[in-house]
Amino acid sequence: MTDQPQASAAPWPAMSIAQAHALLTAPGAPFEMDEVVIHGVPTRVWKNAPPTLRSVAEIGRAHGDRIFLVHEDERVSFEAFFRATAAFAQALRAQGVVKGDRVAIIMRNLPEWPVAFYAAASLGAVITPLNAWWTGPELEYGLTDSGAKIVITDVERFERIAEHLHNCPDLHRVFVSRMMEHNGNPLVVKLESVIGEPDSWASLPDQPLPEADIAPDDEATIFYTSGTTGKPKGALATQRNINSNIMAAGCAGARAFLRRGEAPPAPDPAAPQRGTLLSVPFFHATGCFAILNPSLVAGGKLAMMRRWDPVRAFELIERERLNSAGGVPTIAWQLIEHPLRKNYDLSSLESVAYGGAPSAPELVRKITETFPKSQPGNGWGMTETSATATTHGAEDYANRPDSCGPAVPVTDLKIMTVEGDRELPIGEVGELWCRGPQVVKGYWNKPEATAQTFHQGWVKTGDLARLDEEGFCFIIDRAKDMLIRGGENIYCIEVENVLYDHHAVMDAALVGIPHKTLGEEAGAVVTLKPGATATEEELRAFVAERLAAFKVPVKVIFWHETLPRNANGKILKAELRKLFEAPAAG
Repeated sequence: MTDQPQASAAPWPAMSIAQAHALLTAPGAPFEMDEVVIHGVPTRVWKNAPPTLRSVAEIGRAHGDRIFLVHEDERVSFEAFFRATAAFAQALRAQGVVKGDRVAIIMRNLPEWPVAFYAAASLGAVITPLNAWWTGPELEYGLTDSGAKIVITDVERFERIAEHLHNCPDLHRVFVSRMMEHNGNPLVVKLESVIGEPDSWASLPDQPLPEADIAPDDEATIFYTSGTTGKPKGALATQRNINSNIMAAGCAGARAFLRRGEAPPAPDPAAPQRGTLLSVPFFHATGCFAILNPSLVAGGKLAMMRRWDPVRAFELIERERLNSAGGVPTIAWQLIEHPLRKNYDLSSLESVAYGGAPSAPELVRKITETFPKSQPGNGWGMTETSATATTHGAEDYANRPDSCGPAVPVTDLKIMTVEGDRELPIGEVGELWCRGPQVVKGYWNKPEATAQTFHQGWVKTGDLARLDEEGFCFIIDRAKDMLIRGGENIYCIEVENVLYDHHAVMDAALVGIPHKTLGEEAGAVVTLKPGATATEEELRAFVAERLAAFKVPVKVIFWHETLPRNANGKILKAELRKLFEAPAAG
């Protein structure tokens, strides 16, 4: 791999996926694998992955005065970030936080978010990021279910949870960022009183992280993912689960070179800093595990946005010379189709990648046409796989645009019957099972749900899929009753249960309405009780009062008889989807 052949030296692909992975993971190679026993199961792991999130924070400090975080006019270097992290870790220790305590973060993307994350992680706490779009009752559930001892929140989310704090008996302290005046609540401490504002972090004292004894398979995070029972489940990830993403990202890029017949370039410390437009929230596994954590190790810059806006995205890509953008297909489409795009210099873009929602093969072609220097990419993962399980890009993506790629080298995929009693052969469609060092330990305090979903190291994903001869995965449909709107999971039963709570509703079903950029949106079909009345606006408002805005049906259709069901009593949603058939929105 030292002599770089010419691109034309061999027809593409120059080697199989298996051959490329064997070279990249061979003894002594940067992506070398090892085998360890995790929860009784022999598992391939990345030998050179950082052992803990604490070590990631310490590695990141080596990038010194380079800029790590950009938020509006705030610019935070790696050194300043580490100093703020160490200062807050000391403050958390002073509050009595020890290994295993749950520390919740409820905050939009701000520089304070990763400071809170790594400060808690450095103590061995179990960080519990809650969805910043959740309503007050939803956030209360996350705090009480996790038994959070500490909450770090921004002022907007604090106003949402303030009236619920008395229902959280385990709560010891609430740190609030960007709060103009203290509200007098004895639980509350202004975060700035501990670490100052981001522009002042560089002047904080140089101090180490507090001592803590943390191992790779210790518990690290609880990320909530809604379940078909209607209540969110906390996926309990370990240090190793999360840090596996660091190696997966680098290995995917190197594999593309080998497939092309070229040697992967050696790391160049003198190369210009790479930068990413952060358009997904840190409270998602993708934003935290697949973007934040690898960026801190690699010395990459993250440019944050208060809210997604295509024109602001263009401004940041041009100003910061960002190399990567994406997140979900919605964003890729908007970058491509916005009429003002040509007014900006976007020539620095080298990658437009996404996951988290279905995407049209047409998007692959559009990306390469619109951004000639940029390679499209996607992948597959879920909260239960701590983000990345498959990766896809470059020529492989162009040739299989309807695939999410092959599994990363430490990961196994198999297709099982939906009953789970038999593995299916290549090409047949069944339920996708995944095994590897990134599969979470289970669900927090939910042993029955854990037993149903996890089996001897495998996670039963609920996705219907097939594999081809070379291991490329093709997601066909979702076995679980779930919609994905722009990367956000909407579990149908959760919304249906709210509709059933309305006094006029007798029967309800949620289905997906295709949407060009969001993938799909929620549509509801309801049957009213005899003699009862309700309007579409009334039902949408009823849901909006109880659930996050992205879960609210965009359209409600009234069905004047019992909803169609099969012999087992299951609603025939395929029939109901036809009621919404129309040219795709967007």
